[in-house]
Amino acid sequence: MSYYEQQPFRPGGFQVMPPAIKTLILINIGVFLIQFSSLFGPYLMHFGPLWPIASEGGNSFQIWQLVTYMFMHGGLAHILFNMFALWLFGAEIENYWGTKEFTAYYFVCGIGAALINLATTIGSPYPTVGASGAVFGILLAFGMMFPDRYIFLYFLFPIKAKYFVAGYAAIELLMGINNSTMGSGSNIAHFAHIGGMVAGFAYIKIRQQGWSFSDWIEKTFPNRDDTKSSGPTLYKSKNTTVANNDKTTEAEIDAILDKISKNGYGSLTSDEKQKLLKAGGNK
Repeated sequence: MSYYEQQPFRPGGFQVMPPAIKTLILINIGVFLIQFSSLFGPYLMHFGPLWPIASEGGNSFQIWQLVTYMFMHGGLAHILFNMFALWLFGAEIENYWGTKEFTAYYFVCGIGAALINLATTIGSPYPTVGASGAVFGILLAFGMMFPDRYIFLYFLFPIKAKYFVAGYAAIELLMGINNSTMGSGSNIAHFAHIGGMVAGFAYIKIRQQGWSFSDWIEKTFPNRDDTKSSGPTLYKSKNTTVANNDKTTEAEIDAILDKISKNGYGSLTSDEKQKLLKAGGNK
């Protein structure tokens, strides 16, 4: 069983409003209020949204917009829906993964959504705003972690999370294709939603393999001692760890899961990550 699959939650303080989600909601509300202020609103609306590449009218894409657009919204209904969905599907995920891992995932999904959106809106005169891309990534993670959990569509019709997510993704893809081919003029960035899901799926699969940004740095830029051997020490040390610990005890796995529950996946050592991944592969 890998870390991103469903696990029984262990005692350690389940929070209804965990730290990352609370912070994200407060920032979004604060930015939303600034948007509609007469003093700073015009500047924020000029520099903050995600402007398409080669857009006209004096507005242009800037690198910081990959992040800033996520904290801006087009209206009250827009921000209410996004923040409610963020809390509804994200609270349980943050409690399982930990605040640091959840925050990294959220921004990966949001930036991934922005990149897909840029690729599909070149030359458009309209900017994109909203946390929807990141929220759709959270929705995907919820469906992957709790595939058989029931979601009540319109608060009335029960549907399993895996079917809900798959159906939503299919609708978004079809709507995005329809807008591109038929020029319907919809103000919904459907491809950004798909982009958030795609980025989230890729990130989850990478993390299931035990890879991280710090691992990539070590592999790409090995230190001087590592170069003395036939390959980077990182690969050998991990393989040796696995070889010497073929029989990871249940007590060790329980201790690792307790550590994840309290401090998040990022608190694990490389040895602990390998034990957890190997145990998952044996189940």
